[in-house]
Amino acid sequence: MIIVTGGAGFIGSNLVLGLNARGYDDILVVDHLTQGVKYRNLVNCKIADYLDRSTFLERLQQGAFKPESIEAIFHQGACSTTTEWDGRYMMDNNYEYSKILFHYCQSHKIPFIYASSAAVYGADLNFKESLQYEGPLNVYGYSKFQFDQYIRRHQANLTAQVVGLRYFNVYGPHEAHKGSMASVAYHLNNQIKDSDELRLFEGCDGYGNGEQLRDFIYVGDVVDINLWFLDHPQVSGIYNTGTGRSQTFNDVANAVIRFHQRGQIRYIPFPEHLKGCYQSFTEANLDNLRAAGCDHQFKSVEQGVQLYMEWLNT
Repeated sequence: MIIVTGGAGFIGSNLVLGLNARGYDDILVVDHLTQGVKYRNLVNCKIADYLDRSTFLERLQQGAFKPESIEAIFHQGACSTTTEWDGRYMMDNNYEYSKILFHYCQSHKIPFIYASSAAVYGADLNFKESLQYEGPLNVYGYSKFQFDQYIRRHQANLTAQVVGLRYFNVYGPHEAHKGSMASVAYHLNNQIKDSDELRLFEGCDGYGNGEQLRDFIYVGDVVDINLWFLDHPQVSGIYNTGTGRSQTFNDVANAVIRFHQRGQIRYIPFPEHLKGCYQSFTEANLDNLRAAGCDHQFKSVEQGVQLYMEWLNT
């Protein structure tokens, strides 16, 4: 059995489908469906069982599972809302939950692959997996940063694989439930269908209109990286999961326009509430990932957005 926490979410449900594509369906999905619309992400997934997060944790801590039957835990469950400032909730949901799973996996020698985030880097422009370059700008980023720090403290005494994947700007199928936190590609597709107008922020931090740069990564590539580590249980560590190539928001908008063969960009004022806590540039340094032996070739914005537009509009 493989356990996928956050399995009804964006990346989690795509990961379940990735496992299904390998012929694997002995999967326990853990999530909470307070936001009931997320059930749609599971409709096409083949799974063995579903458990609510609280029920799962209770049973785990009571010893209800047979550890020898668990091949790996993919821990994707987290609050990923960067505008959430309830630190108590964020640390309980993202940090304490992760620690419980980590120690369970270590006690029973189970591979543990978890979602970290590029948000740990904050305003630093180096994007290397090293403490000197890390300084989150919001409490979401801090929750991920602190768990990475916790893992580092235990790195020398691991009994089984532990991998933290620092996701950059992920986009693709199954993200509609994220609402305002869904990718810019998702929102631009809706905008072009509504009005033929795509809205991007005006320039900031020295960048021109729509020229802010992000490392946009297609969710299919994220799944491939997770599964690469599943196939290489001897490899542990914290790794950036981006393409290694930043592209502009204008590139995303133009890819959407090319797919629909219509539309124009309008630039809107940069929001006051985002000033000082917005990453205008991200680009994954892939040196550690490549040194680990992963040579996966990532899709460009043009390639990934084309696939996503086909999925959204058919």
